Amino acid sequence: MENKVKARVMDNGKVRRTLIRMATEVAERNRDLNNLVIIGIKTRGIYLSKRIAEIIKNNEGVDIPVGTLDVTPYRDDLTEQEKKSFAKKTELPLKLDGRDVLLVDDVLFTGRTIRAAMEAIFSLGRPQTIQLAVLIDRGHRELPIRADFVGRLLPTSKREQVEVHLKEIDGVDEVLIVEPAISLQAAKK
Repeated sequence: MENKVKARVMDNGKVRRTLIRMATEVAERNRDLNNLVIIGIKTRGIYLSKRIAEIIKNNEGVDIPVGTLDVTPYRDDLTEQEKKSFAKKTELPLKLDGRDVLLVDDVLFTGRTIRAAMEAIFSLGRPQTIQLAVLIDRGHRELPIRADFVGRLLPTSKREQVEVHLKEIDGVDEVLIVEPAISLQAAKK
């Protein structure tokens, strides 16, 4: 049974404009762009980080290194066996010591993925700063984590889900609020 789409909150144009705004804010806040490295959190954060880096390159003429981070081995909601079953896919273009790191993810929810990402970063080096950019901040934090750069604040209920679709994976750029099929079945009983 498929999830029911409740609202389409961003389309291709809104995603593009939002990323341009976020990239501009990143460039304004990071005066030494040559010290910046952008790291996308697997999966959709990878593509968002590449887009932000490309926008900065086009606007500022600085080629920002981009890496990818798989936080699976650092998650606190998986058993050790589950963690081992995932292939580790972290690729960093350079050492992080003394660098300004910009973590990029699609949706900020409880904060647990970002906590895992920071733990992963510190296992790989000691950056000068860590900043966070997210396309969507939907609230419901369980940890004291906030994003430095937010594409859109999107208040949701806990039962709703936010789906970010990107053309690199899904063939379209959009953000949807969906009602999980299980919740729909439970509501009918």
